[in-house]
Amino acid sequence: MQKRRLGRTDLLVSQICLGSMTWGQQNTETEGHAQMDLAFARGVNFIDTAELYPIPPKAETQGRTETIIGNWMKARGNRDRVLLATKVVGRTASDWFRGGRPSKLVRADIFDAIDKSLAKLGTDYVDLYQIHWPERDVPWGANPTRVGGTPPRADSTSGDETPIVETLAVFDELVKAGKIRHFGLSNESSWGLMRFITESEKGIGPRAVSLQNAYNLVNRTFEVNLAEACAREDVSLLAYSPLGQGYLTGKYDHGARPAGSRSQLFNRGQRYETPNAAEVLLEYSELARSFGMEPALFAGAYVASRPFVASSIIGATSLPQLEIALAAAAVVWTEDMQ
Repeated sequence: MQKRRLGRTDLLVSQICLGSMTWGQQNTETEGHAQMDLAFARGVNFIDTAELYPIPPKAETQGRTETIIGNWMKARGNRDRVLLATKVVGRTASDWFRGGRPSKLVRADIFDAIDKSLAKLGTDYVDLYQIHWPERDVPWGANPTRVGGTPPRADSTSGDETPIVETLAVFDELVKAGKIRHFGLSNESSWGLMRFITESEKGIGPRAVSLQNAYNLVNRTFEVNLAEACAREDVSLLAYSPLGQGYLTGKYDHGARPAGSRSQLFNRGQRYETPNAAEVLLEYSELARSFGMEPALFAGAYVASRPFVASSIIGATSLPQLEIALAAAAVVWTEDMQ
């Protein structure tokens, strides 16, 4: 499996990253360990998780995923062979992360988050520590490209919003304390990315090395502005949801809702249930099959083949699903497919 450089660092990450958000909810610890065993046997060296996981977020399950990963690394004795990424939540009213109060990207909350994550993961450091979503008042999801009913704030210090420079300084402390090696962003916009980079170039905090945003056949908003920003600033895209939350696997075609699927269990697929989406998704399924490929393999291969994707973050709830997701790295993407 190809390895690609992460930003301006010396880290070489596998072009497939193993996502983990089902472990502890849809998957047991034993199943999570089996997925990690299989992925690393296929050449993966990169695992992505978050203090939030598993999904859907709940007080009674929060943190299970990190614990499952920590137990696996301890059992295998392989921490030195794992590139490990986790995340701190952005602003949230959910009070179970910080012991009964809301959370913001301020020093006390970030330190609380990293210390809890390190304890669950059973390690002294993480290779990549990411902000899961902005604290700013922007729409949740994927690549923030619009501002709904709330006008954008004129500057990053208005209201009670934590200034980016203040948040970034905390990550500088984490690097100097040896708790994290590198800093990344997630669900971030072009403006946010450039503000973080501008402040870091003034000497305040670490420079962002990666951006974890959604990217797939039916969500290509990254290409509009972020692609240029990331290319010129050497920020690596870690593409999540390459299968569009399962909608690009064909399993939801013609309105199907298979028992045990995420959409059937949790009703969280609204991102991919917009007007005309069903027709487009069906066309992609038919296109994949015209090349003799399962839709999941075709969609995964598309993302893995993009030159601006450093690593495609895959997720699975079964080993057969995981085999298909891993196989995408070996597909030669042709001009005919494009």
